[in-house]
Amino acid sequence: MSAVPNNRPSYLTFGLAWLLGYAAFALTYGDDPNLPIPSAVAPVLLLGGLLAGLIVTGVFAVRAQRGTHGREAVVGILLAASWLIGFSALYLIITALETALHDVQVQTLLWPTGSGLVVGMIYLAGGAAYRDLVQYTLGAWLAVTSSAALLLDGASLYWVLAIAGGGGYLVAALCQIREPDPDLPGRS
Repeated sequence: MSAVPNNRPSYLTFGLAWLLGYAAFALTYGDDPNLPIPSAVAPVLLLGGLLAGLIVTGVFAVRAQRGTHGREAVVGILLAASWLIGFSALYLIITALETALHDVQVQTLLWPTGSGLVVGMIYLAGGAAYRDLVQYTLGAWLAVTSSAALLLDGASLYWVLAIAGGGGYLVAALCQIREPDPDLPGRS
């Protein structure tokens, strides 16, 4: 691989989505929420933020793939396909468990935590493919903290995702070292 992709914009966008979205879920959790706001606010914050993150990531991924060929292009395509495969598999697991257990709580627990696991595993793969220690470390952090959040009750699960997950993204954005872009004016 020639260079580490610029993941900073994606990390910032997803970090804010996780931080704000999951914090809103935590604050509005249960019959007596800490923050009496409409129940639609938390999912709108999270899903809106995730959609913004997908758009930002898509734009930067397309830019990064321009001019690539051979092994590097294949790695990019395979990593992009991993998102669809990972989330399709997660959908099947959650649907099967909910059907077998007849418990809607399965979705409440597994969509946020399972998504963190899938994202973490894809970041692990991307970090390994691009030799990007920041992406690899973020992937490990998201996979472990999202899975560990399942051990907690109530709003605590959402607080872990907001603080550890969202915070992990924001720390990764700060840690990613970027080499100067030779295409920018004044750069060689």
